[in-house]
Parts: sequence; structure tokens; C-alpha cells
Amino acid sequence: MPARGYVGVIGAGECDAELARLAEDVGRRIAEAGAVLVCGGMGGVMEAACRGAKAAGGTTIGILPGPDRADANRYVDVAIATGINEARNLAIIRTADALVAVGGSYGTLSEIGFALKAGKKVVGLRTWDIKGVVPAVTAEDAVRLAES
Repeated sequence: MPARGYVGVIGAGECDAELARLAEDVGRRIAEAGAVLVCGGMGGVMEAACRGAKAAGGTTIGILPGPDRADANRYVDVAIATGINEARNLAIIRTADALVAVGGSYGTLSEIGFALKAGKKVVGLRTWDIKGVVPAVTAEDAVRLAES
């Protein structure tokens, strides 16, 4: 990954407190590693990861499904309004050098599929068990694996 790499965090727009803590830790570690966090810019895992990155002084990019930048969560530094709904998943994948999937449902599954097809590294934390996804147990492991 380049010196100032872009790490994507993908996961559901709604999540429980435990998954939010995990995503926040991932975001913090991405920022501490000097990388830019890229996500879908909405709630749940995305908001938690952005919150963690911002707490560590990092930069966050939210590639939004809707046409309004104001829809981004409050921890997004650069909001990109696409108006293309789930098709924005491709933009997230293409922008990131590597991705960390934290939990997630079918939208996350589509992002994993696109990322693997594009030859991107995908690290998984409590997410889909799919060939090609590198499993991690902790946020520290996930970010380390994504950076390598």
C-alpha cells in the first residue's frame, strides 16, 4: 500500500454496540497507521469507523448513496454525494487500496464480491466466511493485515 494508503471499511448501516466498538477500533487504528479511511459515509459500522478515525486525528471519506452531502455522518471529512444508491459500492472498492469488512449483510457481501473481483485485499471481522476474505480476530490484526 502507498505511504498514505486508503483503507475501506465496509459493513452494515445498522449494528449492535459490540460491532460498533469493533468498527471504531478499526477506524482508530487506520488513522494511527497514517491511512485515509474510505466508507459509505452513513450510520452503523461506517459511522463508528469514522468516529474512531477522527478521534485519532485521521481523515475520512464517505462515498454516499444519495444525492446530498448533508446525509453523511458527522465524522466524515469529505462527503461525496453520488445519487446512485448501492452502485456507489463500486466507487468505495475502487477508491480503497484494501478493505476491512466488519459484520455486514447483503450490501457488505456485494462489496466483498466486487473487491475480490478487482483483486483487492479484503480482511474480515465477524463477517461473511468466503474464500478470499482474510479472517482477523481483532481490529489490530485486521488493520495490520490490510496494510500488508
